[in-house]
Amino acid sequence: MFITKTALARRTFLRGIGTTLALPLLDAMVPALTAMRQTAAQPIPRLGFFYVPNGIYPSTWRPVGKGTSFTLAPTMAPLEPFRDQLVPIAGLSNWEAEPRGEGGGVHSRIGPSWLSGSRPKRTEGSDYQCGVTVDQVAARELGKSTPLSSIELTVDPGFLVGNCENGYSCVYTSSLCWRDATTPLPMEADPRAVFERLFGEADTPERRARDLRDDRSILDAVAQDVARLNAKLGSVDRRALGEYLEAVRGVERRIGLTEQHNSRSPVQADKPLSIPESYEEHVRLMFDLLRLAYQADVTRVHTFQYGRELSLRSYPWIGVSDAHHGVSHHGGNPQSVAGYTRINLYHVALFAEFLDKMRATPDGDGSLLDHSIFVYGAGMSDGDLHSPLDLPTVLVGGGRGRLKGGRFLEFPLDPKSRMSNLLVSLLEKVGVPEERLGDSTGELPELLAGV
Repeated sequence: MFITKTALARRTFLRGIGTTLALPLLDAMVPALTAMRQTAAQPIPRLGFFYVPNGIYPSTWRPVGKGTSFTLAPTMAPLEPFRDQLVPIAGLSNWEAEPRGEGGGVHSRIGPSWLSGSRPKRTEGSDYQCGVTVDQVAARELGKSTPLSSIELTVDPGFLVGNCENGYSCVYTSSLCWRDATTPLPMEADPRAVFERLFGEADTPERRARDLRDDRSILDAVAQDVARLNAKLGSVDRRALGEYLEAVRGVERRIGLTEQHNSRSPVQADKPLSIPESYEEHVRLMFDLLRLAYQADVTRVHTFQYGRELSLRSYPWIGVSDAHHGVSHHGGNPQSVAGYTRINLYHVALFAEFLDKMRATPDGDGSLLDHSIFVYGAGMSDGDLHSPLDLPTVLVGGGRGRLKGGRFLEFPLDPKSRMSNLLVSLLEKVGVPEERLGDSTGELPELLAGV
């Protein structure tokens, strides 16, 4: 049995055939956590990164004002409800992504250098090289006690190969995350694959098809353990466990319905059945999987990519029928600018939905958002200029009380203002001190001050 004499262990799993279901933090776990010097009042840290391709139009993004007296610009407006845990940042740059005489190739440079502060090697072959990214530095430490050290998510399926831009390997636009200088990590777009990494694994495609046909849930495999556990829990914990299991079942059902729909419809041969036709549903599904992963402490580090650089996705459901990359090259054309900013706003609005769910999910003495730090941004500013300077960046979350929100930080546009210095500062915030990352020269005192 999985219950100790005095309390439920934090790292508790309900196990069944093909299922390993981690539990959320419950009151019954607190005595055990106290012995481990991890209490509800000393929550675990989470660190996540959300990346949008093709830049963000600056004049509709940058806040107006200074310090704590600022007004959000239209594109960032959906984040107003989180103002007390919001830190917009202006002036930080990725100097390693500058052209330096190479001309084109900026899209290939900015993705991998965004979280590494390192310049990718220009090559079309398998000798690609960049630098370890901040998520993997954090994962080495924060992932020591979780089933997954980190998860890398995207909504663009497939790992591209060959030459994508100006002599750069497609690997540079396929992944944001590098375990070391020569090892990019694949980013997963298949909701079913993510679900099985978090909660279980179907033995065979035939079994998955049978379970889908019979409408069987992974929760069926742990039903007896759930019943035994509920008999030992108080009413508050029973309710929390029930809500968590219902959320797991809800995500599982949505994946199953998508697979049923796609199995009856013509789909691309290389596209997994569990990827929804709707981009919006795909993003929301991945965000819900991510929230469950944090709630059950399956991982404490993630990276999410709204799309690859050079993305040609159009967004007709929000009134943008032209390709994203095309409208980012707006040339000042009012119609293209309008489409570009509409896409930017749409991405932020989806992010705000995720934040709202994180804030509504209890975690010890606070919420998942209270105990997280999320970075939202892009590897270039205005897509028409292709500039990796003055990057659009905003932090959201309480950081376990270590991130002071409600303030706008501005830095001068010079080589001292480096995105990599922010990354080093974030590692300090989550308890993983690192002296240097890529081209960093130190921490940002302005970010570390006030807490």
